[in-house]
Amino acid sequence: MFEVPAGPATGRPTVPSVGRLGLVDANARASLEQLGWVTNAHVEMLWALSRAPDADAALRALVWLSEVLGPDWDELAAALRVDVGLRGRLFAVLGSSLGFGDHLVAHPDSWRLLAGSVTLPSATELRARLVACAQENLGAAAGPALRRRYRDELLVLAALDVASTVENEPVLEFATVGRHLSDLADAALQAALTVAVATVCGDEQPAPRLAVIAMGKCGARELNYVSDVDIIFVAEQADAVTTRVAGELMRFATETFFETDAALRPEGKAGQLVRTLDSHVAYYRRWAKTWEFQALLKARPAAGDAELGRDYVEALMPMVWKARERDDFVTDVQAMRRRVVELVPADVRGRELKLGTGGLRDVEFAVQLLQLVHGRNDEALQVASTVEALHELGAGGYIGRDDAANLTASYEFLRLLEHRLQLQRLKRTHLLPAPDDVEALRWLARAAHIRPDGNHDALGVLRQELKRNSMRVSRLHAKLFYQPLLESVGGSMEFPSRLSAEAAQRQLAALGYQAPGSALTHLAALTSAGGRRGRVQTVLLPTLLDWLSDTPDPDGGLLSYRKLSEALADQRWFLATLRDESAVAKRLMRVLGTSAYVPELLIWAPEVIQSYADGPTGPKLLDTGPDGVAKSLVAAAGRHADPVRAIAAARSLRRRELARIASADLLGMLDVRGVCRALTAVWVAVLQAALDAVVRAHAPKDAPVPARIAVIGMGRLGGAELGYGSDADVMFVCEATDGVEDLVAVKWATLIAEQVRTLLGAPSSDPPLEVDTNLRPEGRNGPLVRTLASYQAYYRQWAQAWEVQALLRAHRVAGDFDLGRRFLLMVDAFRYPADGISAQTVQEIRRIKARVDAERLPRGADPNTHTKLGRGGLADVEWTVQLLQLRHAHEVPGLHNTSTLECLDVIEGAGLLEAEQVSKLRWAWLTATASRNALVLVKGRPTDQLPGPGRFLNAVAVAAGWSDDDGGAFLDNYLRVTRRAKAVVREVFDT
Repeated sequence: MFEVPAGPATGRPTVPSVGRLGLVDANARASLEQLGWVTNAHVEMLWALSRAPDADAALRALVWLSEVLGPDWDELAAALRVDVGLRGRLFAVLGSSLGFGDHLVAHPDSWRLLAGSVTLPSATELRARLVACAQENLGAAAGPALRRRYRDELLVLAALDVASTVENEPVLEFATVGRHLSDLADAALQAALTVAVATVCGDEQPAPRLAVIAMGKCGARELNYVSDVDIIFVAEQADAVTTRVAGELMRFATETFFETDAALRPEGKAGQLVRTLDSHVAYYRRWAKTWEFQALLKARPAAGDAELGRDYVEALMPMVWKARERDDFVTDVQAMRRRVVELVPADVRGRELKLGTGGLRDVEFAVQLLQLVHGRNDEALQVASTVEALHELGAGGYIGRDDAANLTASYEFLRLLEHRLQLQRLKRTHLLPAPDDVEALRWLARAAHIRPDGNHDALGVLRQELKRNSMRVSRLHAKLFYQPLLESVGGSMEFPSRLSAEAAQRQLAALGYQAPGSALTHLAALTSAGGRRGRVQTVLLPTLLDWLSDTPDPDGGLLSYRKLSEALADQRWFLATLRDESAVAKRLMRVLGTSAYVPELLIWAPEVIQSYADGPTGPKLLDTGPDGVAKSLVAAAGRHADPVRAIAAARSLRRRELARIASADLLGMLDVRGVCRALTAVWVAVLQAALDAVVRAHAPKDAPVPARIAVIGMGRLGGAELGYGSDADVMFVCEATDGVEDLVAVKWATLIAEQVRTLLGAPSSDPPLEVDTNLRPEGRNGPLVRTLASYQAYYRQWAQAWEVQALLRAHRVAGDFDLGRRFLLMVDAFRYPADGISAQTVQEIRRIKARVDAERLPRGADPNTHTKLGRGGLADVEWTVQLLQLRHAHEVPGLHNTSTLECLDVIEGAGLLEAEQVSKLRWAWLTATASRNALVLVKGRPTDQLPGPGRFLNAVAVAAGWSDDDGGAFLDNYLRVTRRAKAVVREVFDT
């Protein structure tokens, strides 16, 4: 509360200066003189005025009130001097609400409502007063008369609510304010119904049986000062007359009292405004969605036919408590949580009391979810009020008693601020003043009864309390769901009653865990670890489980986290990092709950987890570039003379690099091109390290090696466009060293190539390292290694169209640099023919493509969703680009390129295709590649077929960088993009 310096300790009281009263308005002195409050007789009243939240606003309103009262002002002024209660209520409400200042100026006699002994009327009294006012003022006078009556009743509540800021009046409890506001809303709705019936039915026809059901905060009896009132209509007969009455009620109530909203009715705004009880029941049995049952938690008869209202609630409530058994309950709940967050603009999220992080909706959503999960088995939870539900959840052991008390305190504090902000101008708002608006924040602190402490003034205390309560709500929001689960499996006992195993499984199932029994087993194993590890896990798990529940596969994520925790049991840094670096923990949960590929890599390369943190220049996952990793890998392998140990060292670094790349990919830090380049760099480094190790092992001791060897990358390796599941397509070319016969050189080089292929392809728990040499001349029947001259002779005499096409992606990747360069110069004459290719060759390429489409698609595969060979997939795009290369590379030097994407850029620049056509092909290639990579990340092994709707597809969508886990929308986009690309392929490749 704003404190004013005390007057002199001795002597006669003196009139304080304007400054000491906290008045900053330039006209304040003149205003006091106009009121005549400049004598010693008014000192006590002036100090009371100074304690108003906004003393200047209160003083201005008093001046206006004196002007409109005229001679009657003296009566009010005299009453203020002797009636401490009136003084406290009037000064406080005028300093808290400009809106009520305007109301009192418009209706100056209303000050009398605040004089003497003032108490709140009962709900019955409120209803009687407003209905009587309606009946006495039917017709044109109804609106103004009821508007004033409603504002007068609101004025009395507001004055009692804020009076303690000025005088030592008792502070009204939040629950009391919310109940009274709801009772007043009920009375207003009943009065509006009275007017509507008179308007529509008159004296000629009977009033229809119509019940008004309050929803939302009004239904929960926790209404705000200024709020929409959500209602639903249920009638005995949903005929035209009843519908007109309901419509007239909403129109009149909205114009007179508050905005009414019937959008929560069946089918929303598109549905009938009025339904019979049977119609409501039929809708909720067959069509209602989870959020509609969640909304019904707050349903309460508010006005109209009381018996019909009770029948409505009794008929629908049993369905509410069965909602958790619905098949789509979990996905609907998760979608609702996301929608709440997305509704808030990022630039005001920190100021939003209702929808911001750690705000009111977090509390309400969590409480409602727990009610839906456990309410069928525990009737004590079948209450509408958030505060009452928190009490019952704590009493029943569903959340800790201390947590229930703390969350209630934070909820009531945030609601108090919301009330004060709405009172200021009698407008609906949930937005805190901007951080730099010091005066607005200082006013809010005073209006909210906040007093200075020993270290801070009221403004400082407000800022501290806002931060503390927001953080407490955010922390408890996770703990609310998961701490009792830990208690149920034997964690540290925090409160007397624990969740039963059945209740714990219900709760886990509602949070997205499909195997809640297994999840409880994992939790028991994690928390039962002795000493420090068990204690840290108990602290961490509520938050980690909350983050996991937002991933596509929380069950798999929890299992992976258990495996990782057990594998790193001796690594103290692991749990310490998760505890101290929330960004690391949150990112790790996202990875574990999405991917089966990465967790196994992390077990063997746990140091990658530390790079999940943010560094000075960005995420540490991106600190190392592909070139640096490649050099490190080759150097590490080079320290070992034994090829097996050298390749083991290379595998270790490859494992770490794959974990890094895949993590960055899943976390949205690398785009498709970046992933492909990074994976290619790893493969190239592994090939170089393996070749070097085998050559070292088989090199003559006192003589040079018999041959130089180069490794030529083909396919996606040659195009630097590898995916997670790609093999390494290569060819080996050798050249005899001086004095060595070609036959000897080829034999030695073949031994080297065989060992490289065998050692890399040896069984391992790592992702496979398959070296595929089937693109060499004569395929599997041809020699593994040829000399440069042999390759040249073969391509000149025997090369088929598909072999020339394959050379378009040939690029040196390892071994002797000069030999690789000369090989590429040699094949340029064949892959980029000087006169292009003949019509016969074009037809042959089309024939081969048609055969591939017909024969290579796996049996049972869906051609629409096979990422490699399906409609508009990778093969379609790559074959189309390669045909354009063969036709035009002699005219467009930029097409002398092994990358599909870079060739598309050249094709567009050269005008070989229209920009729109190129765009469709490019997006199809990127979409199919991202989807193919995502399939490996999610499944843990290579596959090219997108799954049907379900959790697996949702995970693929997330891993592919889709905006959410809506697998259906992701699949629709994939089909749309590839369908458009296929149309271009038909235009370009097939004609």
